[in-house]
Amino acid sequence: MSELFIYLLVIFVGILSGFINTLAGNGSALTLTLLAFLGLPATMANGTNRVGVLLQSCMGFYTFRKKGKNISLKNVEWLVIPAVLGAILGAAIAVEIDEKMMNLALGLLMIFLLGIVLFKPKQWLKEQITETENVKSLQTIGLMFLVGLYGGFLQAGVGILLLSVLALSAGYSLTNANAVKLLIVLCFTIPALLLFVWNGQVNWFYGLWLSIGQVFGAWLAATFATQHEKANVWIRYLLIVVIIGGIFKFLVFS
Repeated sequence: MSELFIYLLVIFVGILSGFINTLAGNGSALTLTLLAFLGLPATMANGTNRVGVLLQSCMGFYTFRKKGKNISLKNVEWLVIPAVLGAILGAAIAVEIDEKMMNLALGLLMIFLLGIVLFKPKQWLKEQITETENVKSLQTIGLMFLVGLYGGFLQAGVGILLLSVLALSAGYSLTNANAVKLLIVLCFTIPALLLFVWNGQVNWFYGLWLSIGQVFGAWLAATFATQHEKANVWIRYLLIVVIIGGIFKFLVFS
């Protein structure tokens, strides 16, 4: 396999991953698979993947803020703080959790979310931001903490869970929810990446080449979401595809 082909493959997978992660989630399934295929151990692949996740989150969030006309971050600290606290706690106790049981629980949750996406489309297709106190409700704060807790455990699929809570509980449109989701993922990733770097579990060569594609994919996705009048509809379709893939990943192939 030539070096040029490897570079192009890494960048192409990065673009797909960045696009999917920005609009839905679970794009890391592509990058982690590729890194494993290139010979990186699981822990090294997990750490290396965070380089692109960090940079794509920065680009995606910046693009949403720059091009989005109705992007609100009002009271966003009520979402970020419990999610990050949950992630820290989750990372601290991850070694005590049975991963198979977690996969089963997440797979069942994905089935539940698929039902909501398919049969309650109006809850996902809101065009305007719901200016209520839902962001500061105990339900939303509790759910954000639990999603953060899961993010500290396994990370994979956390974007879908974040998007679900932000759209269904906090009351955001999908476009606004994606912007807030990227900010939260950014906050997740900074301490996680530092931890992986500290433990020597980042391959900077593959991480930086992968991030080139991920940053471009995030820019494409955020531009699409903020400029396309039917973006919420297409994001919902992408969510359906990604959730179905998650069901197979966690219930069939885990």
